Amino acid sequence: MPKRCSWCGSDPLYVSYHDTEWGIAVHDDRKLFEMLILEGAQAGLSWITVLRKRENYRQALHGFDWDYLAGLSDAAIEALMQNPGIIRNRLKIQSLVKNAKVAIALRREFGSLDHYFWGFVNHSPRVNFPSGIGDIPVRSEVSDALSKDLKKRGMNFVGSTIMYAFMQAVGMVDDHIVGCPAKKSGNQST
Repeated sequence: MPKRCSWCGSDPLYVSYHDTEWGIAVHDDRKLFEMLILEGAQAGLSWITVLRKRENYRQALHGFDWDYLAGLSDAAIEALMQNPGIIRNRLKIQSLVKNAKVAIALRREFGSLDHYFWGFVNHSPRVNFPSGIGDIPVRSEVSDALSKDLKKRGMNFVGSTIMYAFMQAVGMVDDHIVGCPAKKSGNQST
């Protein structure tokens, strides 16, 4: 019987995320931005913590509206700091403004976030073939380059490990273990 990647455990929310989202190609700018923000919020925490708060983030951040976030006032940032439904880390919340402004600039320069992010993998998912969780990398040369470019443009919470997790989440990289029912076929690797 096929075996699902072990990292998602048995929590129904985590299993659903693994089976229906992780590693599936995302080309919608709003969803790419959402995952970028959520991956940054996850820094230092477990992904299940962020998944449990995702709906609260969607509400608090107006559906991850980059125009809204780019214009957050100090009062709005303070209100977010009081919101128990999201991760109340001041640096992470303040980074929403910077990251939204950079996302707007990227869309202007590249036409879309999709074109920008997917350009790092030549617009084709990289498929790896890990035999177990220990074989799944936490970064790659591509995530290093993406991280470096985003930092140069002024984004925060976009280190290489965070960017690799983002790439996995949005399907730029398929790191499902060999035999996982969610595994795609292919022969590329990061």
